[in-house]
Amino acid sequence: MSTIRGIDISSYQSSAYSTDGLDFVFIKATEGRSYVNPRMEDQAARARRAGLVVGFYHFLHPGDLDAQARFFVERCDSAEGDILAVDWETTGSGTASGAEKDAFLRKVKALRPGHKVILYCNRDFWRNRDSTSYAGDGLWIADYVDAGAPKIEADWLVHQFTDDPVDTNIANFPSRDAMRAWATGGRPTPAKPVPASYQPFPGAEFFRDEPDSPVVTAMGRRLVAEGCSAYADGPGPRWTDADRESYRRWQRKLGFTGTDADGWPGRTSWDALKVPRP
Repeated sequence: MSTIRGIDISSYQSSAYSTDGLDFVFIKATEGRSYVNPRMEDQAARARRAGLVVGFYHFLHPGDLDAQARFFVERCDSAEGDILAVDWETTGSGTASGAEKDAFLRKVKALRPGHKVILYCNRDFWRNRDSTSYAGDGLWIADYVDAGAPKIEADWLVHQFTDDPVDTNIANFPSRDAMRAWATGGRPTPAKPVPASYQPFPGAEFFRDEPDSPVVTAMGRRLVAEGCSAYADGPGPRWTDADRESYRRWQRKLGFTGTDADGWPGRTSWDALKVPRP
């Protein structure tokens, strides 16, 4: 069987990642019971616009399996026919047991019976920590060897074979359409509409050239409340260098780096600030 290519991404990757040569993208949605990837919606919208198969994964922590499963399915930006996955590896709070992994997979399948639900883990976890060989609807194995040749005896669905320069995978399907048909159970699935919130957000020119605006004042007050102030006299109605530096601090607080923390508002960081849209 021929294979198709995809990547998996998280908030460490830009929302403007390249989709060239890709057939699918898996996006980190949630972790534990509180973290949500702030770039998830934009990253998913980019994949959908390119016609890719979309999946979302949850980084599993030990304990509170039902709560984690509900948090995942309620907060991820999934549509009918998207693939759901659990990322089973060591976390800062310990490692979920094999039984907890199984319970999480089964709970997600019960909560979202119309979705395929799969397991991600590395070769060591699969060989040495798993005792049931339960992977839901399929195994996504991480093993940094030749693509398509993971060193396991079990059947696999997706193989993550490198993380250079980004986590890269092949999936065991002859085509993108075949993967989509598997994910949807053969049901025709209407494309998820791209809502107005995904349309291009006002860029630097808007904020730089806009006349006095209560939106900019509201933004500044929220930045002060978030502890990101670089203001000497407090926020005003017109965009200033202090606004940009304050906004840069906000972007960094959200985990953005590099050009994604340039001080010019983007849709994801703006919505997280909870102020009216310009």
